[in-house]
Amino acid sequence: MSRQIWINGKLLPKEQATISVFDRGLLYGDGIFEGIRSYNGKVFRMREHLDRLWDSARAVALEIPISKEEMDKAIYETLQVNDLPDGYIRLIVTRGAGTLGLDPFSASNPQVIIIADTISLYPAEFYENGLEIVTASTIRNHPAALNARIKSLNYLNNIMAKVEAITAGAKEALMLNHTGEVAECTGDNIFLVKNNTLYTPPMSAGILGGVTRDAVMELAAATGRETRETALTRHDVYVADECFLTGTAAEVIPVVKIDSRAIGVGKPGPVTLDIKERFHKLVREQ
Repeated sequence: MSRQIWINGKLLPKEQATISVFDRGLLYGDGIFEGIRSYNGKVFRMREHLDRLWDSARAVALEIPISKEEMDKAIYETLQVNDLPDGYIRLIVTRGAGTLGLDPFSASNPQVIIIADTISLYPAEFYENGLEIVTASTIRNHPAALNARIKSLNYLNNIMAKVEAITAGAKEALMLNHTGEVAECTGDNIFLVKNNTLYTPPMSAGILGGVTRDAVMELAAATGRETRETALTRHDVYVADECFLTGTAAEVIPVVKIDSRAIGVGKPGPVTLDIKERFHKLVREQ
């Protein structure tokens, strides 16, 4: 069955789901997006994801032409027509088609697109055995240039770091910020475990505030574990007892090696495995 794509209120077969070649999302990456998961027919933390999408829109002076309530309804409609109780939803809002040139006000027809499909970011064996990652030479965008809290369609910064990871034989890359501190990976937030305490970079490090990241910190607190949002360096990663990544698509995945150095004992640790299990239970319950 061909996937149905929601575009501006209409569901279309993916072969017919098109936008103009003059769309500013294509020409300049002028737009925003959000990735969401559904489990057992329920969208996980819809409100948080839509709030983040609307925040991104406000930050780039983009008016989303429908309400959050209408977006909520459209997401469920798209999931249902595609028969995806367990799915991945990609929301995209572009500024629309305009004339050639940078002037964003040449466009007046924002495009709202909802794609519902399945996703497998990493092979299953990496969730069992852990990832090996590398540190990218490509740094995270300076927050004064393009703040990482904006999920814009211009992901070239992350993609170039991903190229480094793949060419180095790894699945993921750690990105540092402009001061040399740990920021995040190309598509995931990072957590370290040291002496049963979780550590993760603060928002001020130039990271995207992840919905899964927030859920993991809540799960840690519920088990009596402290999470410290603090500046981290590669040294902290190298000497950590455990490391794991979080993200909507990735969920919770262990990291066992970085830059050819084993993290801890070189296999997924007990805190990581406990958090991963608790997260899987949480998404099924919610």
